[in-house]
Amino acid sequence: MRMIKTFGLLCLIACPAVITQHALAQGASEAPHAQVADLMTKALKDYPGKEGKMILVTYPPGSVDPVHRHDANAFVYVLEGSIVMALNGGKEVTIGPGQTFYEGPEDVHTVGRNASRTQPAKFVVFLLKDQNKPVLTPVH
Repeated sequence: MRMIKTFGLLCLIACPAVITQHALAQGASEAPHAQVADLMTKALKDYPGKEGKMILVTYPPGSVDPVHRHDANAFVYVLEGSIVMALNGGKEVTIGPGQTFYEGPEDVHTVGRNASRTQPAKFVVFLLKDQNKPVLTPVH
């Protein structure tokens, strides 16, 4: 009987930790995805095979991007909220409304996320890229 009580007590202590750990692991993999809206795409006659593309990205609260690259020159301008960015495993920077960020064609975007878990963030990205390349390529 004493062994059953001890086991029951251990379950009461351990179960919340296991449930919390499971919920955190699930939450990280189920973070809300960024919403991307195409604003404009224009072939550049002076640069054959290249195009300019503008997109509007909305990060819901808690949104996190996968590690990726753009194979483009990417110019970011934050409209609202704050976002955290880092390239090639470097130092994270937090930028807010009116601030900018640049990614080159060789950069790997190792951190991209909403700085807030309660407020959305919006930013415009202008990409100068090859016409046959995707906007985003995941890096594994």
